Amino acid sequence: QVQLVESGGGLVQAGGSLRLSCAASGRTFSSYAVGWFRQVPGKERQFVAHISWNGAITNYEDSVKGRFTISRDNAKNTAALQMNTLKPEDTAVYYCAAWPRGGWNIADKYEYWGQGTQVTVSS
Repeated sequence: QVQLVESGGGLVQAGGSLRLSCAASGRTFSSYAVGWFRQVPGKERQFVAHISWNGAITNYEDSVKGRFTISRDNAKNTAALQMNTLKPEDTAVYYCAAWPRGGWNIADKYEYWGQGTQVTVSS
């Protein structure tokens, strides 16, 4: 069992930066790939970024490539999403997820989820 807790969200002006953190409990966190997703009211959860269990492979949704960076520290049981050059359209609740059973960019494939953290980007 893995429990995930996100932090680091907040209100930022367009062009600014935020760093989201995902703290995991459970000894098996280092064995799982991790994904970040975001969701706005009335829409499905959208893939943002993915990192493999050892950090060797990363993937990004096209609109965040070059602006967001996903990372992890297995020794500390944490993952992070560094978000730079934020845009108003990045406004959403951001979720950390772990253990995709196939389909690392598909929300329904992930076994474990955090509670989410709100990111609001003002224009």
